[in-house]
Amino acid sequence: MNRNLAFIGLVIVVIGVLLFATKSKPRINGGRLTAGDVTGAVAPEFELKVLAGGAGKTLKLSDLKGKAVIVNFWATYCVPCKTEMPELERLQTEYAGQGLQILGVTKDDDTEKAISEFSRKMGVNYPVLLGTEKVEDLYGGIDGLPTTFFIDRSGKVVSRKLGQMSRDQMVEGIKKSLG
Repeated sequence: MNRNLAFIGLVIVVIGVLLFATKSKPRINGGRLTAGDVTGAVAPEFELKVLAGGAGKTLKLSDLKGKAVIVNFWATYCVPCKTEMPELERLQTEYAGQGLQILGVTKDDDTEKAISEFSRKMGVNYPVLLGTEKVEDLYGGIDGLPTTFFIDRSGKVVSRKLGQMSRDQMVEGIKKSLG
């Protein structure tokens, strides 16, 4: 009887330790972010085509080393994404001098021309990148839009947000990213 109780107690302790260990560390799997808290994880590198005036150029996340970066996954059909865009534009202007760079990564199936035209009409003042399934997978799978990652100057994720954010939520993430 005592032996069984000791074994059950040991199993409970081991499970508790494993649960605590997985919650206290960023979840990373082979350079990919996974579900759960990714705070402190290195943001996965990507290279994506720049739309809306990019003239066929590409942009790597590592090109922005030393800057605070917001990676905002969005789509032209996403109403909350469209609602957020004007505030992201204002924040890009407001915080650019402090080292902030916002990146819009489109999850659209629309043509590059249509996405570029939409971005121009919306007045987007930050790079719009043509997203890929590979990049979505690197960022843990994008299951809803908008999904936004706040990355600090050292390239580590400080926050991930799913859904439309208020200005206050955006500013809080930016301030964490800027340090």
